[in-house]
Amino acid sequence: MRFGKFLHSGPESGCNFPPPGPVSPSIPFMSQHPSLKGKGAIQAKRSVLKRFERVDLLKKRGQFKDGQRVLGLPKTKPED
Repeated sequence: MRFGKFLHSGPESGCNFPPPGPVSPSIPFMSQHPSLKGKGAIQAKRSVLKRFERVDLLKKRGQFKDGQRVLGLPKTKPED
């Protein structure tokens, strides 16, 4: 059994796939979901804060002291 014919594409190998190379302009590209677009688009307000943002907010409110554990922080809502 010859395995070499599976390594190459083209009519001589019996494979119907086009050879690898640049994309033809006649083949349309797939569209991209809006949620995957770049950060330059209009951003919605985030309702969940990252840990460092929660610590900064709690420090402003006087609810966090230096040396306190950062695990198990109380729930905080972002400032408006």
